Amino acid sequence: MAIREKIINAIIKGNASEVKSLVEVGLQLDLTPREIIDSALLPGIINIGEKFKQNRLLIPDVLMASRAIQAGFYTLEPVMKETAQEIGPKVVIGTVAGDLHDIGKQLLVMMLQGAGMKVIDLGIDVPAEVFVKAVQEHHPDIVGMSALLTITMPALRETVDALERENLRQSVKVIVGGSPVTWDYAMGIGADGYADSAYESIGLIQSLLR
Repeated sequence: MAIREKIINAIIKGNASEVKSLVEVGLQLDLTPREIIDSALLPGIINIGEKFKQNRLLIPDVLMASRAIQAGFYTLEPVMKETAQEIGPKVVIGTVAGDLHDIGKQLLVMMLQGAGMKVIDLGIDVPAEVFVKAVQEHHPDIVGMSALLTITMPALRETVDALERENLRQSVKVIVGGSPVTWDYAMGIGADGYADSAYESIGLIQSLLR
């Protein structure tokens, strides 16, 4: 079995120590960090996401797999810094004002970090002005917002509008999600993309930054 397949299988099992060891083996075999991420860690994330969407995995299984992916990435990070390779896109993420739901966002944060992205997690109940300040301070590639309640959906539009007012909207891609949110709603408020699950967010971000 190729080292890439072994890494993916270890991710599916949620075995962080095995993923770490296998990534080290991959580096010894002269695979580059980017090759390991693209051919093993990202496919592992996609595999986990598909199984979760099909109800073949529970949230604890996904969290274990995400930690395994993180272990792989943390193993690669020093090598990537030494070789001046980019760590990945920078993402500011938060749940909008009035919304206190956190589990889905935390899962997404772990998956994004596992995919090699730098994540600035603003937490829950985040006002529009805090998103604006984070964009000004961190200069992210992506702003990700979630609303898990119908009554908090207007805060998505308010945040997009706030970015427009501060002349920041053109500098970032905005993606939105959450159980009551739809693609039509996302397009209607001026977002660049919509994802209905954590793992779909990764593919969406990659497509927006191509």
